[in-house]
Amino acid sequence: CLSVSTLGLIVYLGMMVGAVMLGGLADKLGRKKCLIISLAINAAFAFLSSFVQGYGFFLFCRLISGLGIGGSLPIVFAYFSEFLSREKRGEHLSWLCMFWMIGGIFASAMAWSIIPHYGWGFSMGTKYHFHSWRVFVLVCSLPCIASLVALKFMPESPRFLLEMGKHDEAWMILKQVHDTNMRAKGEPERVFTVSYIKTPKQVDEFIEIQSSTGTWYQRWLVRIMTTFKQVWDNVLYCLTAQYRMNTLMLAVVWFTMALSYYGLIVWFPDMIRYLQEEAYESRVKIFDEEEVSHFTFNFTLENQIHRNGEYRNDKFIGMKFKEVRFEDSLFEECRFEDVTSSETFFENCTIISTVFYNTDLYEHKFINCRLINSTFLKEKEGCHLDFEEDNDFLIYLVSFLGSLSVLPGNIISALLMDKIGRIKMIGGSMLISAVCCFFLFFGNSESAMIGWQCLFCGASIAAWNALDVITVELYPTDKRATAFGILNGLCKFGAILGNSIFASFVGITKVVPILLASSALVGGGLLALRLPETREQVLM
Repeated sequence: CLSVSTLGLIVYLGMMVGAVMLGGLADKLGRKKCLIISLAINAAFAFLSSFVQGYGFFLFCRLISGLGIGGSLPIVFAYFSEFLSREKRGEHLSWLCMFWMIGGIFASAMAWSIIPHYGWGFSMGTKYHFHSWRVFVLVCSLPCIASLVALKFMPESPRFLLEMGKHDEAWMILKQVHDTNMRAKGEPERVFTVSYIKTPKQVDEFIEIQSSTGTWYQRWLVRIMTTFKQVWDNVLYCLTAQYRMNTLMLAVVWFTMALSYYGLIVWFPDMIRYLQEEAYESRVKIFDEEEVSHFTFNFTLENQIHRNGEYRNDKFIGMKFKEVRFEDSLFEECRFEDVTSSETFFENCTIISTVFYNTDLYEHKFINCRLINSTFLKEKEGCHLDFEEDNDFLIYLVSFLGSLSVLPGNIISALLMDKIGRIKMIGGSMLISAVCCFFLFFGNSESAMIGWQCLFCGASIAAWNALDVITVELYPTDKRATAFGILNGLCKFGAILGNSIFASFVGITKVVPILLASSALVGGGLLALRLPETREQVLM
């Protein structure tokens, strides 16, 4: 089976690379153009991943899709912030953050409503299988496609156009924004005027000459090399004396927040599943020395252990094995046909003159077994699990509630962002989240873990929103997306570490994940209080 954690790490890796690369390009090629590129990459490879059959190609598609997702994040915040007035900038950027929650709710609701319906797929022969989870992946790509269409009707950022020296285009967009706002206020007669225009530095004439002479591939090579040099210069600019301290402090805050948040977000459902598995294993049924002959099994066997049994002339037809183990048992002249299994093994068994037809009982499921005159015909290929897990409902519910629980925090942060400031919002939210972590020591049941997850997510979302806001406000227009991309890329690196570290302690101890998360949140929250406040600052 494809590991869920591996799939998550692959996507985060793509997001990390995409944030840095496409964020940097957005400061040179334009917000709108790079956002379209990011969304197109995500939509194309998300769509493709729903059809591919091989695990390797599927992981590759998710990696490239993650690159598009990661690239869109720094761009969309820089893009939107450059249309906002200072007085309401924090509030409106916080409302923008709410759409991450809406996307999470949409994904959870779609997973809940689509994946359990195993009949929502089809097969073409024995090689191609389109299961319900592929329908889910396909549906999740639709909002991205819709965004691409909508973005075609959006203007470029006027601040970016001014940086590029395109004054006329910027003036037309600003006038359109002004006229729309004045009509909404009931003052359509107000005339748009400009009193001052910033004159950007001129592009090196030598580069212009090189990019307009020579063969076509030489011109493209010069343009590409020049663009990447400018992106690299922007990266280095974020570490110059003027911005070095702010960049380093923001990097630590982003990293500590991501390490604890994404680590716990993976740890919560894993812990809930572990508690479920413990309860499931406690209900196992054990059968010793049973003797069955001339009987047809055509029903599901689940959570059972059969020891020292003897089965003669029995038929296992059109049935399912779920968490079943046969130990030291004898099967003689039996027939297994159209059998599907999950976590089912035969250990130290003797199997004589038995036929296996159209089953997924593969070689690795027979441990130290003796197979005498037994035949395997037409083995199943691919993943054929089509029965619903008893805990599926709870896992979908946990994901849905985790996404929904940030709604109060989103609303509060939006309403208070421009009143109490970004710094207090980050510090306060991270410290409250750290306190929530300590109460996880008392989470010894599924309901308690779900409750603390909701509380933690609701408390931490304000810090995320304020981090997004202060990051776009601390850097000038021609460096904004680059800086956001670097910090967001570091955030995804923290997410990868958090996922790997926290998941490794599931079922071993709760102490390490809880102490690590709370310590990171306290350290990051206290450091955030040393950042400069930006709520009264005009975008540079």
